[in-house]
This record gives sequence, structure tokens and C-alpha cells, in this order.
Amino acid sequence: MSGFRISKTSFSQLKGWSDDDLYLFDKTIKSVCSSVINSKADKFKSEHIEYSLSRYKKHCKNIAKIDDKIELKKYIEENFEPYKVLYNGDDKGKFTSYYEAEIRGSFVKGGKYKYPIYGKPKDLIEINLKDFDSNLPNQRLLGRVKDGKLIKYYTRKEIEENNIDAPVILWGDNLVDIYLMQIQGAAVATLPDGKKIRIGYADNNGHKFRGIGSILLEKGIIKPKDASMDKIREWLEDNGDDAKENMLLNNRFIFHKIVDAEGPIGAMGLPLFAGRSLAVDKKYIPLGSIIWLETEGPKGNINKLVMAEDVGGAIVGPIRGDYFWGHGEEALKYAGKMNAKGKYYIVLPRKTEVKCYER
Repeated sequence: MSGFRISKTSFSQLKGWSDDDLYLFDKTIKSVCSSVINSKADKFKSEHIEYSLSRYKKHCKNIAKIDDKIELKKYIEENFEPYKVLYNGDDKGKFTSYYEAEIRGSFVKGGKYKYPIYGKPKDLIEINLKDFDSNLPNQRLLGRVKDGKLIKYYTRKEIEENNIDAPVILWGDNLVDIYLMQIQGAAVATLPDGKKIRIGYADNNGHKFRGIGSILLEKGIIKPKDASMDKIREWLEDNGDDAKENMLLNNRFIFHKIVDAEGPIGAMGLPLFAGRSLAVDKKYIPLGSIIWLETEGPKGNINKLVMAEDVGGAIVGPIRGDYFWGHGEEALKYAGKMNAKGKYYIVLPRKTEVKCYER
């Protein structure tokens, strides 16, 4: 069996299905359902799978009326069915985790608040090859115009060492915290008066992501046992110029925006919920899909329903996920230590038209 495939199974075959109490999942699926109901699309699709939304939309309208988690679980069991995701016959993949970072910031530059947090640049251009020729890949490219040509946008080093044509949404007091916020994609910022505001993802510079953990491991600066995010942050905080030099080796740069939401905003434009939102590779898994996840975290087994709501620069592959752990220091402690094998199932309404493609 080659390529991307799904194989129908039953809820009784899912490890830990009976133990999942759907805590916060009810909020998560209702949030996604509100988007699905209002969508004009008739299908959810990626490069490898597509399925009809007609039944999904009908069930979303019913789910919106269910207030009891036990009733919700029963409704899902009666009206949906899980499909194991396979790639080249294998059902195992890699699962990591992320969290919502914390920073300190000010709307006014001055004193310790000297590091700019940029919004989306005015000269950042986006194109999609498929818009020019239907035979070309459906590929998003980001760049800028120079001498009448579209070229790559500035790298992280170029952005940090030169002024760019972008609004500064906030000034931060700690370069390491800002860097980690970019890796996670979002943060809660505490202002000088103690007020807290949420910062979300706006866009990126189009360059390939390179993880700081991988950089430090490759150079032998840290050992595998010290590759958790809290240990990495500790090294970055303690090593000044050396830390900055290594952070600059990641050319990917994230631009942000201030958001008003219950949680950090994911790639669907919806708030993420701790333990119930998953970042996936949308080349394989359509955003908005219901997923049954089976993997392990620092606190034990993770067997639960989640929603595919987000993406990430390092989240690449057919069976690859980044589990959203939540906000703050405790979330960092757990998120930074999660790196495990696992599997997932896409949960579809019964009798849904679904197709898989080899690419």
C-alpha cells in the first residue's frame, strides 16, 4: 500500500475512547462548526484527501444545540465514524506540542522596551502559482518587489539588522521571549500597567523554518537530554551574543497582530483550546477536520478528540501533529518535553463522500 490512505474503523477500536470526557472539546468543535456552517465551500480538501461538507454542516447545526458532553459524545458515536490515517502502509508519526508564550511589552518605545514586534510588512507580496496557470502547483509564495522582479523577502538577520517597512505593534523587553513567541506563533503580553493583551500570528517572511533546538544540537552546544524548550530558553537567556547569533540562523520570521479572543488564534482564524486543538500539515489533513489522537505526553497517554485548527513551520508530513498545551509557564514545562510517536484518525460523518489522492 503506497501513498496517503485512510482505513475505516470503529470507535470501539480507538484506544481510550470510553475515557475521553470531551472536556473543552465541546467548545472547540462548536467554534469550528460555526465556521463550517458559514463556509461557502462544498468540500474540505487538501492535496491528498477531500470530503463533502454537506453532512458535516448538517451535523454542525445539531451539535450547536447540544449542551451536555455525554449527549455530544453519543451524537458523535451515532453519526460519525473514524478512519485511521496511513502513509505507505504505516500508521505511526511524530507528535510534539506547543504553547502560548508570555512576554512583557509596551506600546511606547523607551527604557527596557526596545525590541520591535512587527506587524505584517507593507511591502510583503503574496502570490499563488495556481492563480497564473491551473497546471502549476497550489503553492503560496511570499516575497517583495525589487527592480520590477519578485524576490525573496528579507531573512531574520536582515529584518533584525535593518529597518523594514512594517508597523511596530508593540515594543518588547526581552529578545529571547520575542523569539520564542515567534516559534509558538502567539503570546499574552503584559503591559507596564499590568493589563494583558493577546498577540496573534499575522504572517511570515516565506523562509524555511529551522528550530533552535536542532541548531544547538547540531553544533553540540546542548545535549539531547537538555533539548526541552525550558532548558533551551535557559541557555538562550544565559548566553547573550552567542544566543543571538544562533537565533539568527533561523531565517523564518513571524509577523504578529493584536487580537481580541478567548485563546490564541490558529490558522483557521479561530481561538485554540488547550488540549483540544492540533496543528497539522494541511497538505494532508484539511483544517477543520475532527481528529482522534493517540500519542504520549509528559503526563502520560494522550487519547482524545481534537480539532485540526492550526499549522506550523516544523509540522510537515502525513502523520504529524503539534498538540496545543495551553498558556503560561506550566504549559511551557509540558509542551517543551513532548516528542513522541503516535497515530491519528480522521473522524467523518457517516456516508460522507471521501476521496484520497496520490501526489
